[in-house]
Amino acid sequence: MNMLTLEVALAALEAAAEPARATQMAGYHKQKRRVLGVPNPVVNNLSQEWRKTLSAQDDGLTARCALAQELWASDVFEARIAAAKLLTQARIKKDAPVWDLLQSWVPDFDSWAIADHAASAIQKRLQAQPERLDTVEAWTSSDHMWTRRAALVSTLPWAKLPNPKPEELAARERILGWAARYVPDRNWFIQKAIAWWLRDLSKHDAGRSRAFLAEHGAAMKPFARKEAAKYLGPAGEPTADTTVSDNA
Repeated sequence: MNMLTLEVALAALEAAAEPARATQMAGYHKQKRRVLGVPNPVVNNLSQEWRKTLSAQDDGLTARCALAQELWASDVFEARIAAAKLLTQARIKKDAPVWDLLQSWVPDFDSWAIADHAASAIQKRLQAQPERLDTVEAWTSSDHMWTRRAALVSTLPWAKLPNPKPEELAARERILGWAARYVPDRNWFIQKAIAWWLRDLSKHDAGRSRAFLAEHGAAMKPFARKEAAKYLGPAGEPTADTTVSDNA
């Protein structure tokens, strides 16, 4: 692939489209935007190919950000997911353009699949520079539900730390404070995000997860409380089976 343009990228996605799957996906994800019906592994493979192609250019990061923004602006379901995948990478030198672009997408979030793929990219940038949590904290007071939700989904790595350092523990407590403030919010997706964070935390710090539930669990929706405690045993330790799907 010599010239990787938006047209070329969209054509590759359209070539993998499955009309029957598109109808099913549009219903499942409650999409009003165009859905092609491209299986996620295909989107993943294409985005990896595009990342490799663009990275070979002299200014690969700029080219990658440009294509990601064009894919996002196309408002095609799979194109937005591919845009997020293009920018999901742990180590990126001088990553400010990526961080700025990802932030600009947050107000556009309107469905969990797109939001969660973008949040995976945001997670990498937060891990690279934890001081960016200051920006994320502002999301917690947004009028936009998906922005508030993104504050928890984008910080999930702090729930999964097996041996956190003091500064990581402080960040974890900070985020748990956000979750506590969310508890009165009756929105299903917000309650699910709280449960997701606590569920992941329970596999690494069962005591802290149980303490949160002891203080706030009664005010959570029953489904969220149950989900949060799913992998906690009666003694407050994780159960042996901690395999779980992270789809929110």
